[in-house]
Amino acid sequence: MVKIVTDSTSTLSAAVARQYDIPVLPQVIHFADASFLEGVEIDIPTFMQRLRAARELPKTSAPPPELFVQEFARLVPLGEPIICIHPTAEASGTIRSATVARQELPDADIRIIDTRITGSPMATMAVLAAQWATAGVDADTIEARVRDMSSRCRIYFLVATLEYMARGGRIGGATALLGSILQVKPILTFNDGRVDVYEKERTQRRAVARLRELVLAQIARDGTGYLSVMHAGVPEEGRALADELAAQLGLAEVPLHDLPPTIVCHAGPGVLGVGFFTPASSAG
Repeated sequence: MVKIVTDSTSTLSAAVARQYDIPVLPQVIHFADASFLEGVEIDIPTFMQRLRAARELPKTSAPPPELFVQEFARLVPLGEPIICIHPTAEASGTIRSATVARQELPDADIRIIDTRITGSPMATMAVLAAQWATAGVDADTIEARVRDMSSRCRIYFLVATLEYMARGGRIGGATALLGSILQVKPILTFNDGRVDVYEKERTQRRAVARLRELVLAQIARDGTGYLSVMHAGVPEEGRALADELAAQLGLAEVPLHDLPPTIVCHAGPGVLGVGFFTPASSAG
């Protein structure tokens, strides 16, 4: 059976990872006085406490190649292909670490997918890939399906402040300055793997309403939209948005994901976002 591997930027919970036997490689959080493996040595509440108390913004790094080598060495003897589902190489070194590790096992069938995004849609793809593997779908088909889904993924999100993204180089300083002066609320997205401004709204309320509009206008309505809502420290706002979208789309529930420390380091507390997939016919 094909084995699926991902990392902690996927927002995949430990319980779901265990359920589908998906190894989740931890990103690394670096505070001035200590470093932690995300989800292993530090949890979200502890991270948020340290973040509020920190004089300097923490830094992040990808799982080192050694962690990938250890995981690959455990899985390769099973004799099955390995498919790795990871965040955009434009913002993370995870793809590079996995590629370096793969070189240590040149005879293994290890496939590394740059999803060009990050966050909860990665969890969706990892779980679906694991379900397909359990059903006996071959590696070529699973890889093709995940790559197709990646091309149809849409993420739109709001940040409480652009300060974190500006400091981390994730978005231009001029845009951060514009936001602070005009008090605009930019809706951000991923454009070819990079964070970019999609639109600007004048108020938080209007920006959240626009998130709903974008989902309703673009999501696949045939059961393959796999909508999820993401947040960083604003669970009430996240649940309200998820419930509103579930009602408007006729869904029993829309999953709500806590963004991991690695993403919060760069986007800051207060993030609210949506992730989903457009209809297959609109790809390309």
